[in-house]
Amino acid sequence: MSTTATSVVPLTTQDAEALVDTARRAAEAAGVTVAVTVLDAGGHLLAFRRDDRAVLIAGETSTRKAFTALQLNTPTADLVDAVQPGGPFHTLPTALDRPLLFIAGGVPVHRDGRLIGAIGVGGGAPEQDHGFATAAVEALT
Repeated sequence: MSTTATSVVPLTTQDAEALVDTARRAAEAAGVTVAVTVLDAGGHLLAFRRDDRAVLIAGETSTRKAFTALQLNTPTADLVDAVQPGGPFHTLPTALDRPLLFIAGGVPVHRDGRLIGAIGVGGGAPEQDHGFATAAVEALT
Protein backbone atom coordinates (compact mmCIF):
# COMPACT_ATOMS: atom_id res chain seq x y z
CA MET A 1 0.00 0.00 0.00
CA SER A 2 1.41 3.37 -0.90
CA THR A 3 0.42 6.72 0.39
CA THR A 4 0.75 9.87 -1.57
CA ALA A 5 1.72 12.94 0.36
CA THR A 6 -0.03 16.06 -0.68
CA SER A 7 1.48 19.44 -0.18
CA VAL A 8 0.41 22.97 -0.73
CA VAL A 9 2.76 25.55 -2.15
CA PRO A 10 3.37 28.10 0.59
CA LEU A 11 2.93 31.81 0.18
CA THR A 12 6.06 33.07 -1.56
CA THR A 13 7.73 36.45 -1.46
CA GLN A 14 6.57 36.95 -5.06
CA ASP A 15 2.97 36.20 -4.00
CA ALA A 16 3.31 38.61 -1.07
CA GLU A 17 4.63 41.38 -3.28
CA ALA A 18 1.76 40.82 -5.72
CA LEU A 19 -0.74 41.06 -2.84
CA VAL A 20 0.82 44.31 -1.65
CA ASP A 21 0.91 45.79 -5.14
CA THR A 22 -2.73 44.88 -5.90
CA ALA A 23 -4.00 46.28 -2.60
CA ARG A 24 -1.92 49.44 -3.01
CA ARG A 25 -3.19 50.03 -6.55
CA ALA A 26 -6.81 49.51 -5.44
CA ALA A 27 -6.32 52.01 -2.62
CA GLU A 28 -4.58 54.48 -4.91
CA ALA A 29 -7.47 54.26 -7.40
CA ALA A 30 -9.83 55.13 -4.53
CA GLY A 31 -7.64 58.06 -3.47
CA VAL A 32 -6.66 56.40 -0.18
CA THR A 33 -3.16 56.05 1.25
CA VAL A 34 -2.57 52.79 3.07
CA ALA A 35 -0.11 50.43 4.66
CA VAL A 36 -0.20 46.79 3.61
CA THR A 37 1.27 43.83 5.50
CA VAL A 38 1.50 40.23 4.30
CA LEU A 39 2.35 37.40 6.71
CA ASP A 40 3.12 33.77 5.90
CA ALA A 41 1.31 30.89 7.62
CA GLY A 42 3.71 31.08 10.56
CA GLY A 43 3.03 34.76 11.13
CA HIS A 44 6.34 35.91 9.67
CA LEU A 45 6.48 39.16 7.71
CA LEU A 46 6.84 38.53 3.98
CA ALA A 47 6.06 41.97 2.59
CA PHE A 48 5.18 45.42 3.86
CA ARG A 49 4.54 48.82 2.31
CA ARG A 50 3.35 52.09 3.80
CA ASP A 51 2.59 54.98 1.49
CA ASP A 52 4.52 58.09 2.47
CA ARG A 53 1.28 59.95 3.07
CA ALA A 54 -0.28 57.24 5.27
CA VAL A 55 -0.31 57.89 8.99
CA LEU A 56 2.39 56.03 10.89
CA ILE A 57 -0.08 53.93 12.89
CA ALA A 58 -1.41 52.45 9.63
CA GLY A 59 1.62 50.14 9.53
CA GLU A 60 0.93 48.69 12.97
CA THR A 61 -2.77 48.49 12.17
CA SER A 62 -2.20 46.56 8.95
CA THR A 63 0.11 44.13 10.72
CA ARG A 64 -2.35 43.48 13.54
CA LYS A 65 -5.21 43.02 11.06
CA ALA A 66 -3.17 40.44 9.13
CA PHE A 67 -2.20 38.69 12.36
CA THR A 68 -5.82 38.51 13.54
CA ALA A 69 -7.02 37.12 10.19
CA LEU A 70 -4.22 34.55 10.30
CA GLN A 71 -4.77 33.45 13.91
CA LEU A 72 -8.54 33.10 13.55
CA ASN A 73 -8.48 32.05 9.86
CA THR A 74 -11.29 34.41 8.97
CA PRO A 75 -11.62 37.93 7.57
CA THR A 76 -11.53 40.48 10.36
CA ALA A 77 -14.66 42.08 8.89
CA ASP A 78 -16.54 38.95 9.94
CA LEU A 79 -15.34 39.29 13.55
CA VAL A 80 -16.45 42.81 14.44
CA ASP A 81 -19.77 41.73 15.98
CA ALA A 82 -18.15 38.77 17.75
CA VAL A 83 -16.11 41.03 20.05
CA GLN A 84 -19.02 43.17 21.17
CA PRO A 85 -20.27 42.58 24.74
CA GLY A 86 -22.09 39.29 24.75
CA GLY A 87 -20.32 38.12 21.59
CA PRO A 88 -18.37 34.86 21.47
CA PHE A 89 -14.96 36.61 21.44
CA HIS A 90 -15.78 39.34 23.95
CA THR A 91 -13.33 37.97 26.50
CA LEU A 92 -10.83 36.45 24.05
CA PRO A 93 -7.38 36.83 25.60
CA THR A 94 -4.86 38.82 23.60
CA ALA A 95 -1.69 37.56 25.28
CA LEU A 96 -0.21 36.58 21.94
CA ASP A 97 3.01 38.03 20.58
CA ARG A 98 0.88 40.64 18.81
CA PRO A 99 -2.51 41.84 20.04
CA LEU A 100 -5.46 40.97 17.84
CA LEU A 101 -7.34 43.73 16.02
CA PHE A 102 -11.01 43.30 15.21
CA ILE A 103 -11.42 45.94 12.52
CA ALA A 104 -12.12 45.10 8.87
CA GLY A 105 -9.06 44.94 6.63
CA GLY A 106 -7.45 41.59 7.49
CA VAL A 107 -8.05 38.65 5.15
CA PRO A 108 -6.59 35.13 5.29
CA VAL A 109 -4.96 33.73 2.16
CA HIS A 110 -5.73 30.15 1.19
CA ARG A 111 -4.32 27.85 -1.44
CA ASP A 112 -5.94 24.51 -2.23
CA GLY A 113 -8.18 24.97 0.79
CA ARG A 114 -5.31 25.48 3.25
CA LEU A 115 -4.29 28.61 5.10
CA ILE A 116 -0.97 29.90 3.75
CA GLY A 117 -0.89 33.46 5.08
CA ALA A 118 -2.81 36.68 5.54
CA ILE A 119 -2.93 40.26 4.32
CA GLY A 120 -3.79 43.32 6.35
CA VAL A 121 -4.57 46.79 5.03
CA GLY A 122 -4.77 49.90 7.20
CA GLY A 123 -5.21 53.57 6.48
CA GLY A 124 -8.65 53.88 4.95
CA ALA A 125 -12.09 53.36 6.40
CA PRO A 126 -12.49 49.76 7.61
CA GLU A 127 -14.82 48.88 4.74
CA GLN A 128 -12.33 50.30 2.24
CA ASP A 129 -9.43 48.40 3.81
CA HIS A 130 -11.45 45.18 3.64
CA GLY A 131 -12.21 45.81 -0.03
CA PHE A 132 -8.55 46.47 -0.86
CA ALA A 133 -7.41 43.30 0.96
CA THR A 134 -10.15 41.17 -0.59
CA ALA A 135 -9.34 42.46 -4.08
CA ALA A 136 -5.69 41.51 -3.58
CA VAL A 137 -6.52 37.98 -2.41
CA GLU A 138 -8.99 37.45 -5.26
CA ALA A 139 -6.38 38.60 -7.79
CA LEU A 140 -3.85 36.12 -6.39
CA THR A 141 -6.14 33.11 -6.61
